[in-house]
This record gives sequence, C-alpha cells and structure tokens, in this order.
Amino acid sequence: MLGRLFTEQFAFGEGDSVVVIGLGRFGGAVAQSLVSLGHDVMGIDRDADPVQAWADRLTHAVQADATNVMVLRQLGLADFRHAIVGIGDNLAASLMTLMALSELGIPDIWVKALTEDHGKIAQRIGAHHVVFPEADMGERVAHLISGRMIDYIEFDDGFAIAKIQAPPPTHGQALAESRVREKFGVTVVGVKRANEDFQHANPDTRILPGDLLIVSGPTSRVERFAGQSKF
Repeated sequence: MLGRLFTEQFAFGEGDSVVVIGLGRFGGAVAQSLVSLGHDVMGIDRDADPVQAWADRLTHAVQADATNVMVLRQLGLADFRHAIVGIGDNLAASLMTLMALSELGIPDIWVKALTEDHGKIAQRIGAHHVVFPEADMGERVAHLISGRMIDYIEFDDGFAIAKIQAPPPTHGQALAESRVREKFGVTVVGVKRANEDFQHANPDTRILPGDLLIVSGPTSRVERFAGQSKF
C-alpha cells in the first residue's frame, strides 16, 4: 500500500530507480511495495541485520553510512531520480542524510518525519516532500472505517481522489442532470459497474445504485460528497 501511495500520489515514472535509506518498518514496507510495482530499489541501512533481511527482496541492499556524501556518491546515488529517507528515530541522521542527498543533486527527495518541526527543518534544507506516515495513514484509515470511502488519497495541496459508492443524489441520472460539479464542487472521473469494465465519465454517463465512482476535487468537498445521503 505504501509503495502504491508513492506511485499514484506522486507520479513516480514506470521503472524509475529509487533509493530507500533506512530499512525499518516504514522504509522496508515502501521498498518492498515499490519493487512489486516494477521499480529498481536500492535499500541502504547502517546496520547489518536489516540489510541482510532485505538482501534477497530488493534490487540492491547495502550496509553504509548514508550521512556521508562521499559514500553515497561511490554507491552511484547521483544517478537516482528518487530518494526516500525513512530514518525516523534519529533526527540528526535523517537531516544529515537529507543534506548529503541534496548535495548530490537528486531531483526528488522524500523524508519521513515524525514531528512538525522535523518536517519544517527537512523542507528548509532540501526535502521536496515530507511524509508523516502515522498521521497520513491515520486519516486514510479513518475515512475507510467511516464507510464513506473505499479508498482515498490526499495530495499535499488539499486535493483528493477517492473511490466511493455512488451517493443517492446521483442515482438514475446522467452527470449533466445531477450537476455534481456545480452542486458539490467535485469531478466524477470514472465509473465502475459490477461485471463491467471501468469507464471514463462524461456528461452523458448515467449513474446507477451500486456503481463505484472515482471522484476528484478539494478534500473537504470530496468528503462532503462521499457523505451524501440526501440533498
């Protein structure tokens, strides 16, 4: 799931090489998911045990000090497009690793942060994206548990994409008739009906009870639309 979040939410290109630094629970889960999605993944950790544990599951697994820019250069990281810093229990090591990656000029650097201050510092010294896995996953799970959404991804700028059961206000009407965009400020991107192929939505698409909708728009409006039980 974590790897899919990166590819869907943040547009990793198919087959892009990714380095994941810190092979703990978060880093290992991301690395494994990215491999399953077809990416070449190098995993780096300063401890031998996680490197040995992941050696047969990643493209490369290396025991190294990722805070040392010369070490990273020797490992060829300057050629990677994406780097994910999954070090969460050592603030100094996380930030020093980030500085080393920035010095190498990697164009897309992600940092796992456990606190708001950690995230702010990371952005100031070169992180392109900051991930708060506990908070982000908690919000995602809350939406799923509430029953309003089947799946949910929120972007950094308050924009969300969700898979939801078609709300009653859309039943039996074409999208042009129900005026979803005008009334709720969201866009129905596609429709999946039982035993039928996914179809991209257009104004003439008619929604039936039981349809699954792919909806995009500002997070608050997607949430409101997903929670509709009546006008």
